Amino acid sequence: MDINAILEFTGDNGAAALAGLLVGVLFGVSAQRSRFCLRAATVEFARGRLGARMAVWLLCFSTAVFWTQAFALSGLVPLEQTRWLASTGSLSGAILGGLIFGAGMVLARGCPGRLLVLAPSGNLRALLSGLVFAVIAQMSLHGVLAPARDTLAGLWTMGPTHIEFLSAIGLGSYAGLLLGAVLALVALAASWRAGIHWPVLVFGSGVGFSVGAGWLLTATISRQAFDPVPIESLTFSGPSADTLMFFMTASDILDFDVGLVPGVFLGAALAALLAREWKLEGFEGAKSMRRYLSGAALMGFGAMLAGGCSIGAGVTGGSTFAVTAWVALTAMWVGAVVTDYLVDQSKAGAQGGAAA
Repeated sequence: MDINAILEFTGDNGAAALAGLLVGVLFGVSAQRSRFCLRAATVEFARGRLGARMAVWLLCFSTAVFWTQAFALSGLVPLEQTRWLASTGSLSGAILGGLIFGAGMVLARGCPGRLLVLAPSGNLRALLSGLVFAVIAQMSLHGVLAPARDTLAGLWTMGPTHIEFLSAIGLGSYAGLLLGAVLALVALAASWRAGIHWPVLVFGSGVGFSVGAGWLLTATISRQAFDPVPIESLTFSGPSADTLMFFMTASDILDFDVGLVPGVFLGAALAALLAREWKLEGFEGAKSMRRYLSGAALMGFGAMLAGGCSIGAGVTGGSTFAVTAWVALTAMWVGAVVTDYLVDQSKAGAQGGAAA
């Protein structure tokens, strides 16, 4: 494939949008078929199980780490030029944003990536929750919530660039690749123990590979483009907000983010239709609606404060070994586990006691 011919035909930004579309389709199909979701994994963990959802998440994460580090070691992707390693980091944003995001993820019963995958299969709860997430993310980025986000993010910063913690603790350049391989073996062992069939493993790996593919495609375009093209990969906080504004304002600005969200929607829709899993679903009442939408709002603000969502910070950022990304991912787990215990497990216990 001649990248110069593609750039000449589409333009630099058009090529980036096309890359986003392709990566989005790959993610959408893979996530729909593997049932990938961080929220489901954290709930399993919170309830003392290492089941299928946890195994799929770990397989996705390890695959993303492996391919990202492999492309970096080969010189194809200069991770030091990405925003995760080339800009000032916020530890307060990672901690507070991660905790808020984790709580919202449990309340909304899905991370943003999962909501985006469920929406084209007829799930109106996911569709409306996803729209609320995108609106609050936009308000947190450029709107009335931006000052609060800036204040919280400025409480504890590190810089002028992020710290890549493998190098900080003195490990060699191959440490990330080896860690990815080890985590993949652990994920496969957990998958075997949970009785997961091989197609789910393939699609679960596809979710992680889509992160590596995003890095590779944008890095390739960036090297050949005349205008600056950011080296980036999967995330859904900024892209959801950008895509919403793109369609609302009829903007002619194209980039990777604007192609990504429609690509995920298209891929997930095709996978759901081919699997005959399209089913119209709505809210179960006003109480259910309040829970989902408040959770989506918390995720929108939390993701922008943390520097990314469960995919953007948790997997894409985590694959670069940026300290703030791993801190945000840890905080998301903590926020989700605590919220599940306080909201869902406590409620189930109370109902069980009343029934007894």
